[in-house]
Amino acid sequence: MSPKHFARRDIAFDAGGTRLAGWLYMPRLGAEPSPLIVMTHGLSGVIAMGLEDYAGAFAEAGLASLLYDHRNFGMSGGEPRQEADPWQQVHDMRDAIGFARTLPGIDGERIGLWGTSYSGGHAIVLGALDRRVKCVVAQAPLVSGHRTMAHWVPPAEMPALIEDFIADRDARARGAAPVVTPVVEPGTEEAAWVEATDKTGAFVNEITLRSRELILEYEPDVFIERIAPTPFMMIVATRDSITPSGDQMRVFERALEPKRLVTIDCGHFDVYSSHLAEAAAAAREWFSEHLG
Repeated sequence: MSPKHFARRDIAFDAGGTRLAGWLYMPRLGAEPSPLIVMTHGLSGVIAMGLEDYAGAFAEAGLASLLYDHRNFGMSGGEPRQEADPWQQVHDMRDAIGFARTLPGIDGERIGLWGTSYSGGHAIVLGALDRRVKCVVAQAPLVSGHRTMAHWVPPAEMPALIEDFIADRDARARGAAPVVTPVVEPGTEEAAWVEATDKTGAFVNEITLRSRELILEYEPDVFIERIAPTPFMMIVATRDSITPSGDQMRVFERALEPKRLVTIDCGHFDVYSSHLAEAAAAAREWFSEHLG
C-alpha cells in the first residue's frame, strides 16, 4: 500500500506494568479527528507479518490503526517469552483501547476492533464486554478453544497431552523454565505462511506448552449474543483447517443484528497473502459504514 495514504510512527503503552509496542497509522485525509481500529495478530504472529497491509488499506478510507504485538511476543515486553494467555491478551486489548482514546487526532468515540485467528476470538469477547468499541471485525476467528483443540489433537493423544500440561505446571512451580514447543512444522501451510510473510525475521518458531493448555480454557463463542447492538462482521475462510470454518459459521448464526458474514474461498493463512485485498476491503467497508 502506498505510504501517500498514511504516516506511520512507533508507539508504546503500559498494560498492567508491561510495555506493549507497535505502530500507529494515521491517514493523510482531512483535518478532522479520525476513527481508529485497534489491531493485533493471532496466536504466535507478530504485526510485521502482514498486518501493516491491512492498516494501509484502512488508511485509504480515512481510518487510523493502532497495531501492537501481544505481550511476550515481538516488540512488546513481558515474560515468559512466547507465552499466549488469552485472557491477559483481552485485558491488554482493553488497555490499548484506553491508550488509543488519548491520542491526538483520534476520535475516541469512534473506535473499532479488528482481530484475526486467536485475536479474532478476543474481538468477539471485547465486542460484548467493552462498549467503547463501536464496530467489530473478527477474521477467521477461534470461536471455541475446546473444540479447536479437539480438531488439532486426536482423541487418543489428548490424555497424554493433559499429562504434559500437568507436568509442566508442576515443574514451573519448582522453578523450572517453561517447556516450549514449535509453532509450525516443516512442509505445512503454516510454514509456507511464515516463509512468505516474515520479512524481518521477527517470528520465533516456539510457544510455551502452557499457551496450548490455556486454549482449552478459552470460549469466545459464549459472548456472541452479547455483541449487539455493536455492529459485528465475521470474515470466514471457507477452507480454513486451523480454526474450522463450519464452527465459525455456526457461531455467527447466533449473533444478533447488526451483523454481516463474509465468506472467502481460501484457507486460513490466505487472508494474509493471496486473499488479503479481498478481506481488507470487506473490513474497510464495514468500518467505514459504522464509524463514518
